[in-house]
Amino acid sequence: MAKNKKLTRSRNNRLIGGVLGGLAEYFGWDATLVRVIFVFVSFFSATFPGILVYILAWILMPDAPKKSHYYSDQTRKDVTPDDTDRP
Repeated sequence: MAKNKKLTRSRNNRLIGGVLGGLAEYFGWDATLVRVIFVFVSFFSATFPGILVYILAWILMPDAPKKSHYYSDQTRKDVTPDDTDRP
């Protein structure tokens, strides 16, 4: 039976908004390859407004849910890094 996947912005493969990382995770591709293809298509195609598509996807795609870790006493701790933890 197929797993019910949802297209969400990535929390692990995020450089700006996680849009391309989310696409890569959804299709099972390498995030770097998706980013390089997006840049080439945006740069070499006058009819593909890459920045506008990225901003729209950033607004429309939901963020991936935070992962939590359950301890033996059934308490939860959020283990997903926040955006504020970045240097």
